[in-house]
Amino acid sequence: MSIRTEQNIMQGWGDAREPLVSVVCPAYNQQAFIAQTIDSFLAQQTDFPFEILINDDASTDGTREIIRAYAERYPSLIRPVLHEQNQYRQGKLFFPALFNMAKGRYLAYCDGDDYWTDPLKLQKQVSFLEGHPDYVITYHDAVMVDEQGEQGLQLGHRYQRDASSLELMQGRRISTLTACFRNLLHELPRELELAPLMDVCWWSMLGAHGKGKYMANIGAGGYRVHSGGIFSMRSEKKKLHMSLQTAACLANYYHHRGHQALYEHFLTQLFGLSLAAVSPWQKLSALALVATNVSRNLFRRLALPIGRG
Repeated sequence: MSIRTEQNIMQGWGDAREPLVSVVCPAYNQQAFIAQTIDSFLAQQTDFPFEILINDDASTDGTREIIRAYAERYPSLIRPVLHEQNQYRQGKLFFPALFNMAKGRYLAYCDGDDYWTDPLKLQKQVSFLEGHPDYVITYHDAVMVDEQGEQGLQLGHRYQRDASSLELMQGRRISTLTACFRNLLHELPRELELAPLMDVCWWSMLGAHGKGKYMANIGAGGYRVHSGGIFSMRSEKKKLHMSLQTAACLANYYHHRGHQALYEHFLTQLFGLSLAAVSPWQKLSALALVATNVSRNLFRRLALPIGRG
């Protein structure tokens, strides 16, 4: 457990006690990792108050007991949400309920098996957001960590840059455990209720409010790849299906909101993912069907003016 006391952590806050940032951490059966995760939160050095919301979804391996022990030691910092029955199996997500419990103007997200390494992470991210109202989210990179140690960056060079509002709305990739964003997401639209990759939906919804800032001056977080990982250890086929289903939900979401460009963007994603999911013979059949439909539509467009003439 962390050796820092509440007094040590809070000494730089002055008289302020209302949290400016809420650290949001969902956990389930992560006994081997949760202590390091919480310690990385408690290691944060800030000149503003923050709180830690930990949602345990009825863990059965001792995770709950570790969370409770930390909450007893840091009662002014940690607010545990301990469920008696597993909410996920009942089809209930921690979002948006946990986000709505947060008191902070900003949310910093980290799953119960991941961790932060930079003690100034929150200070750097919040200072930037406070000074740049046109940005809605900040993020940095993370390293993938398995039983053998670090296995490379999670994002890599392609995504180590800022994101426009449109790129965020298009579901631009962000390392979720590194994100710190404005507390604006208070409800889950009906069209997105079945999206498996909820974080992609968050970034898309946040894009309507501003841009994204990549912060290279923050040490990489730790993204654990292990047998109990909700996403990291899924088969490639399952990951593909999750991405496909999420794209379908987002296409439906923007279709109902009359945003034609984003609707077509996610339809295009859906088409590409669908092709990747089927056998080579089915790919040829699908492409032939597309060619037939395109030819018919083109013929109709050309025939209409001729008929009128």
